[in-house]
Amino acid sequence: MRYFALALMMFSPFAATAQAAPSYGPRLEGFDYPHPLRTYAFQSQQQALEMAYLDVAPTGTANGRVAVLLHGKNFCAATWEDSILALSRAGYRVIAPDQIGFCKSSKPAAYQFSLGQLAANTHALLEHLGIQRAAIVGHSMGGMLAIRYALMYPQATEQLALVAPIGLEDWKVEGVPWRSVDTWYANELKTSAASIKTYQLAVYYGGQWKPEYDRWVQMQAGMYTGPGKQAVAWNQALTYDMVFNQPVVYELPNITVPTTLFIGLKDRTAIGKDAASAEVKARVGDYPKLGKRAAAAIPGAHLVEFAELGHSPQVQDPSRFNAALLKALATP
Repeated sequence: MRYFALALMMFSPFAATAQAAPSYGPRLEGFDYPHPLRTYAFQSQQQALEMAYLDVAPTGTANGRVAVLLHGKNFCAATWEDSILALSRAGYRVIAPDQIGFCKSSKPAAYQFSLGQLAANTHALLEHLGIQRAAIVGHSMGGMLAIRYALMYPQATEQLALVAPIGLEDWKVEGVPWRSVDTWYANELKTSAASIKTYQLAVYYGGQWKPEYDRWVQMQAGMYTGPGKQAVAWNQALTYDMVFNQPVVYELPNITVPTTLFIGLKDRTAIGKDAASAEVKARVGDYPKLGKRAAAAIPGAHLVEFAELGHSPQVQDPSRFNAALLKALATP
């Protein structure tokens, strides 16, 4: 039985992904981004940090506008590859940062992570680049961050495009158990390509996997197989604590900028629900419900639904998503 089980593991698609996962450094050294990488050096919380970012000029006729793309928790700036191309062709200057603690940016051992701090870091980057106003596009955790940014800097925000934003419900209130940073860290140390793929298949993609998703699994998993995996896992634990404890749902009525929500109806993302009861698991992460409720709560918001897509419409169906995004940005 032992050898039979081993054979099954060797020939499973998840095992193949795990075996193929490369090894990257703690700042994603070894993984190539689709455009030249730049670095913004600044001081925050009494330490020197570096925020990596992409700054892509228009390839089509310039329209004088800037789109800022904020990645999700299990994603990086590179995951916006297709959207960057579409926006650039449409005349936008595109800024796509990696937030502190993620991907190619610094992994501080001690940092008080908050959505407010990440928003302030992003605003400082844009000021450094001489950008006074921009359309803010945020995916997943980046959607939470985009909301916080718009609340803190409404005059600098032309409009919001929220792609499967999390934080549209308070998981603690819904009954998801709290867990310590140490527990998050212990869980993160177990991360592998196989575990990432299993999670994303069930929660992000409604059970339908495409080979092109493997690149993004390997991007994330590679940091957990490299020499800096402890630093990566620790920063991920700290940011899980941030996301879990800082829902934005209560402040949606305070948003004052034009907003569009992009919701995949197969999305079932809810942070921490793996530790919840069966009843709570079944209730949280109901994006058909959450999207409509959020659109009703945000003054004047528009809702775009993708019936057959999940948590990452920009990855699942780039052409369809990008067409919807460009339409929304053109009609604030």
